[in-house]
Amino acid sequence: MVLIKEFRVVLPCSVQEYQVGQLYSVAEASKNETGGGEGIEVLKNEPYEKDGEKGQYTHKIYHLKSKVPAFVRMIAPEGSLVFHEKAWNAYPYCRTIVTVHGLDPNTWKTVEIVHIDIADRSQVEPADYKADEDPALFQSAKTRRGPLGPNWKKELANNPDCPQMCAYKLVTIKFKWWGLQSKVENFIQKQEKRIFTNFHRQLFCWIDKWIDLTMEDIRRMEDETQKELETLRNQGQVRGTSAASDE
Repeated sequence: MVLIKEFRVVLPCSVQEYQVGQLYSVAEASKNETGGGEGIEVLKNEPYEKDGEKGQYTHKIYHLKSKVPAFVRMIAPEGSLVFHEKAWNAYPYCRTIVTVHGLDPNTWKTVEIVHIDIADRSQVEPADYKADEDPALFQSAKTRRGPLGPNWKKELANNPDCPQMCAYKLVTIKFKWWGLQSKVENFIQKQEKRIFTNFHRQLFCWIDKWIDLTMEDIRRMEDETQKELETLRNQGQVRGTSAASDE
């Protein structure tokens, strides 16, 4: 069995703004998840060009032993809770070794669509909630966007001064372990929804920090973050508990 879900996240920003905001937020949230010998290790972050496609290639290692359920830690072989992510980001499209759009029609029939509302607090786990990362409370000083009310999507649709876009995240889970497949696949999909929800709430609430940045600023920040992540992971300095997802 393969469990496929497409998460859709509407945001009060443009596609061009999202490119900067997403990369900034990934870098910041990665630091929050790293420390104590675990977290994200960036091996490569470099431009690529292949078959006429240009973009940014990243190769990351996720050290996740303490972040998986106890029942998985008990049976997982040594070293199995370290996995590699390779991503080719030709914005606005991105493919990784585990997620691919462009599915055939028969496969699309099995895909569950999940809508994420970044302003809906009921979609946030109580332990994840932070008032300063709540789009329903936040207003940007630089763009004046927010706070986002219950009908913010309809209100934005009638507001020509505020851009609006939708990020599509297709997640395909393949876990071949007899007796655990369904349980683990459902757990991972639940965590993907949690990550996408928290990440995009942060992205919007951090808009004043990234709205004026250029792609040159972002690449410089990524280089600095790569070094900082290695220091944090080796020194065991924990900076937080929030989660993020790279495309």
